[in-house]
Amino acid sequence: MILLAAATSRRTIHSIFTSHSRHHDIAHRWLASKVSALSLNAKKRKGKKISMVTAYDYPSAVHVARAGIDVVLVGDSVAMVELGHETTQHVTLDAMIHHCESVKRGLEFAGSGSMLIGDMPFGSYEFDDTDVALRNAYRFVKEGGCDAIKLEGGSESRAKTARKIVDGGVAVLGHVGLTPQAISVIGGFRAQGRTAVKARQVLDDALRLQDAGCFAVVLECVPANVATAITETLEIPTIGIGAGGGTSGQVLVFHDMLGMLSHPHHEQFVPKFCKKYAQVGHAIQDGLSQFKAEVESGVFPGEEYSPYVMTEGEKEAFDVLLQKDAKERQRKHDLAAEKLSQADEYETLKLYGADGGNDDKGR
Repeated sequence: MILLAAATSRRTIHSIFTSHSRHHDIAHRWLASKVSALSLNAKKRKGKKISMVTAYDYPSAVHVARAGIDVVLVGDSVAMVELGHETTQHVTLDAMIHHCESVKRGLEFAGSGSMLIGDMPFGSYEFDDTDVALRNAYRFVKEGGCDAIKLEGGSESRAKTARKIVDGGVAVLGHVGLTPQAISVIGGFRAQGRTAVKARQVLDDALRLQDAGCFAVVLECVPANVATAITETLEIPTIGIGAGGGTSGQVLVFHDMLGMLSHPHHEQFVPKFCKKYAQVGHAIQDGLSQFKAEVESGVFPGEEYSPYVMTEGEKEAFDVLLQKDAKERQRKHDLAAEKLSQADEYETLKLYGADGGNDDKGR
C-alpha cells in the first residue's frame, strides 16, 4: 500500500513538473514572440522594417493580428473613420479605452504578440499638472490592456509630460510633424517641415521626445528627406505616415488602406499618401445591395437557408393545435387591424384636418 502510494505520488509530481514545464515553454515562446520596445529597437538596428496598422474593434484587431502586423494602434482617428466626426478632437478618453478593450480581446483571440498602443485623445494630457496625464495613461494600461500609449507634439512641455509617463512605468510613442489634434492651431491637415527652419523644428521635437524616454516616434506628413535625416539622427525607431520610405517603419489607417469608405463623400478624406490594398467598401456595398434585392424578391432565405424542420408527425400535431383556436386568432387579428386603421385616421386628421387636406375646399 505504501509502495502504491509512493508510486502514485511520483506520477503526480512528474505530472506537475511536466505540466509546469509545458506551460513554461508556452510562456517562453509567447514572450519570445511578443513585440516590445526592445524588439522594435532591435529591428531598427538590424535594418528590418516595422509594420503598424490601426484597429478599433474586435474584428479589425483579429484581421490585423492574423496578418502578423508588428504594432496595433488604437488611434484617435476612430473619431473620423468610426464615429463620423470631421476631426480627431471629438473622441473622449472613455471612448478610447472602450475601443482599446475591444481590440485587446481581438488580439488575445488571435493569439497575437503584436504590441498594442492606445492613442491619448485631445484634452487628456496637455495640462501643466503632468499627474493628470499619468493617471490617464494608467487607465490605458489597466483598463484598456495597452502595452504603451501615444501622445502628440514635441514641445518642451510635451516632452516633460512624456518623461512623467515614462518615469511612471508606461512606455510612450511620440508623434511629431503633422499633429492632427492641433489642427485648430496649425490651420488644418497640412504637411509640416517643408522649409529648412520648420524641418529643423521637427527634428528638434523628435530629439526632445527621445531624450524624454520615448521608445519610438511617429513622423507624419513630412518630406521624405527630412524623415530620413531624423531617422538617421535618432537612436530610437521612427514610424512614418506620409513621410517616405526612409523611416524605420510605416503605419496606415485600417479603413483607408482597405478602401472601407467607398461613398464619394468619404473619398476626400483618404490622404494621397495612402495606398489602397483592397476595395472592401465596394464589396460590402455589393453584398448589402444583393441582400436587399433577394429579400424583396423572396430568393433569400429559400430552402437552403431554412435548415430547421419538424417531423411529419409534429407538423400534423401543430396543424391540429392551430385549428383549435383559428377563429379566435382571426378575431384578434381583425381587431388589431381595425385599431391600427383608426390610429392612422386619427393621425391624418391631426395633420390635415377634417377635410383630409383638400386644398380645393371653398374654391
